[in-house]
Parts: sequence; structure tokens; C-alpha cells
Amino acid sequence: MDFGIIAAGDGNRIKEEGSPLPKPLVDIDGQPMIGRLISMMEKCGADSVSVIVNSDMTQVWDYLQELVPSSGCTLRISTAKTPSSMHTFHHLLQLMKPTGKFVVTTVDTIFREEDFKKYVEFFENAPHGIDGVMGVTSYIDDEKPLYVETEGRHRIVAYRDEPFQGVKYVSAGIYGLQTSAFPVLQDCISSGLNRMRNFQRKLLEAGLNLDAFDLGKVLDIDHIEDIRKANAFLKEAQ
Repeated sequence: MDFGIIAAGDGNRIKEEGSPLPKPLVDIDGQPMIGRLISMMEKCGADSVSVIVNSDMTQVWDYLQELVPSSGCTLRISTAKTPSSMHTFHHLLQLMKPTGKFVVTTVDTIFREEDFKKYVEFFENAPHGIDGVMGVTSYIDDEKPLYVETEGRHRIVAYRDEPFQGVKYVSAGIYGLQTSAFPVLQDCISSGLNRMRNFQRKLLEAGLNLDAFDLGKVLDIDHIEDIRKANAFLKEAQ
């Protein structure tokens, strides 16, 4: 399976709060968060890991280039400045060129390694007719969460910007899809849409079948304080 990491944000809030490092390089569980993600993906049997980095973050570029010779899979790196997360996703897929199932996550999404492994195995073994498995969490930590409405055995039926009665999940920023999603993404780009949440809504409108997988507790790194919380969470989970 192919994996991808979106790391093209500017990380301004952490920088303004005093971080000496760009966000993808802050220490999470004893290593740079982007390196931790790549390591987890390799342990899940990745054929390749592709990364889109903000073109201003030369430290991140240099760090990733140092990983290439020792990587356990094909490691592709590109830089970009895009108008939205959806455009970054599109840029990443052009770099990845996946031919089957693939998983993409944002660099600042923090979850336990064992939970991610279970998610990947679930997606790999998903029955025929499932176009994607999206990571979700019942732990609402995001500043602007995307609420996920499900029915039955976690079939996703809607994405909402506001909470609703019976809400259980929000998006965890982990996207497992098949190539059936490509035409929908291209239509979104052509029509001038942006943001990943709008792309996910269009997937449902196009009739794609998406399941939700609960990864347990998931944190987002937006502020300096979030780094402390993430490290405490992972230490507790060990």
C-alpha cells in the first residue's frame, strides 16, 4: 500500500508561540513528528511514502532528504505552496501515483501506533464495494472539527460543520481511499472548491461508499501546549 503525508502548512501558530523548530520537526514521543509517522507507515508495510512539504521549510526538506538512503520503502518528497488542504492533497496524489488503496494523513495528527496499525489492517481487508475507510475519533480536540454522521456498521452518511444530536465522531485527519476517488477530486479542483471537508462531502454525493474507523484518542498539534499533551498521552498509552 502507498502512504502520503500532508506537511505543507506554515505552522505559524507554533512558531509565534516560540517553537525553535518548524511544526513537522517538533519532538513527539522522542522523535520529529514527521519521522514518527514515516516509521509507523514503514512498519505497516508501506511500498512508498510520499510527503508534501511547505517550500519555506528548508529544515524539514533537509531532514527528509537525510532519511532517504536508510528508508525501508520508496520515499518521495516534494515542496509546494497551495491555496487549501484539498489542493495539497491533489498535489500529493500526483506525486504518489497510487494504483490501488492508499492512506494519507496530515503531519500534525497524533495517534497511537497500534491504533494506526489496526486501521491499516481494517482498510486492507475491507470488503469489495468499500471505496474508502476514514479515520475518526470520539475525542474532540480539533479547534474546528468536522463532525461525521454514521449509520449501521459505521457507514458514513454525512459530514457536518456543526454538532448534531447523537454525534459520536469527528474526522481524525486520516484518509484511506481507492482510485475511484480520483474523478471526484479532479471535479472539485476544476470547479474551484477547496478544503478537504468539501472533497469528502463530494465523495458521498458521488455515491462512493465510505466507512469510519474509530482510532480512539487522536490529538492535533496546533499550539505549543498541544506538544506537551501529545507526549503525555503517548506516554500513558505505553
